[in-house]
Amino acid sequence: MKFSVNQQDLQQALNYCQGVIEKRSTLPILSNILLDVNDTKLTITATDLDLIFIHQIKNVEVLEEGKTTTVSSTMYDIVRKLSSGKKINLTLNDKSKLHLESEKSIFNLNCMEASEFPLTDENFTQNEFLIKSKELLKLLNKCKFSVSNDETRHYLSGIYFHQTEVEEKNYLTAVATDSHRMSISKVRLNQKIDFDSIILPKKTIFQLCSLLDTYDGEVKISNAKSKIKFELNNSILISKLIDGKFPNYIQVIPKNNQKKLEIDLKLFLDSVDRVASVSLDKKDGVKFDLTKDTLNLSVNNTNSGDGKETLIVKFDHDLQISFNSRYLIDVASQLDGNKIELFLNDTGSPALIKDPGDFDSIYVVMPMKG
Repeated sequence: MKFSVNQQDLQQALNYCQGVIEKRSTLPILSNILLDVNDTKLTITATDLDLIFIHQIKNVEVLEEGKTTTVSSTMYDIVRKLSSGKKINLTLNDKSKLHLESEKSIFNLNCMEASEFPLTDENFTQNEFLIKSKELLKLLNKCKFSVSNDETRHYLSGIYFHQTEVEEKNYLTAVATDSHRMSISKVRLNQKIDFDSIILPKKTIFQLCSLLDTYDGEVKISNAKSKIKFELNNSILISKLIDGKFPNYIQVIPKNNQKKLEIDLKLFLDSVDRVASVSLDKKDGVKFDLTKDTLNLSVNNTNSGDGKETLIVKFDHDLQISFNSRYLIDVASQLDGNKIELFLNDTGSPALIKDPGDFDSIYVVMPMKG
């Protein structure tokens, strides 16, 4: 095995691999990436057994085909410290050492045989559809902060993707909740698709986001029984799905929140962020004291003090309600419009938050007591 590859191409691929590989793996081979050179391509594979990431670098100068595995973190650490965009020459001299050189640097990295690398051959021929990368990224970004960290309810620790139909239009809808807040976002599909509802795990979500951030094009999605496959231009991500039933989220969406609060988004975001500064662990509620067209925000922390701020808003009622400041900031940070709309009912009822800049996304936030 002998080939040359561009430093930037290799660094980018290894960077993605870092997100897949577990830091403390019980099996040594899982700390490694599989490097497979044939024709004019280098294919790099990383897995933690639940998630498989495959990335292809094209137009590689191949002198001798072959494959091996080496420790991902070591290789990544070396490659990112080499001069940007320079040529890296790699040679497998004997079975156990990968020789890497670039400019004046020479490294010999320990290898394990490619045959030890766990590869599964999956059949994903049915249930395929295409979606624009920006649309998929939107669904993930609008929902990922509401994913639960509670290990006991594993079915909440991912985003629920399913197909919905509204007024004869088809949508791919994403939902996430940790039972204190919920995000729902949808994108329009050109036609009805063959797609079973799935719950996508958190790790897969973040890995997918980092891939989609730098990619503009179509993503091919196909799901077999317990796995899903995302195909981008040069990358493939195959993930196990969360086995469980997502709760009926429709019944949680407030139906009779008639009190509409409209605020300039940037003013609201900055104001909540400032007032919450006195709350060290962000656990103290930010209290809304609402009267006609005025919002008094306040946070009181027994250890560090209190903060108050007043905003001019559009509101026609009197109401007092408290929220976790982190939840409000998370939602507000994802809105596209210049304003934020909160639909309220009473002190103890959840708020429905809408984005005038994106009618396809809504949020529900539970109030805090006291």
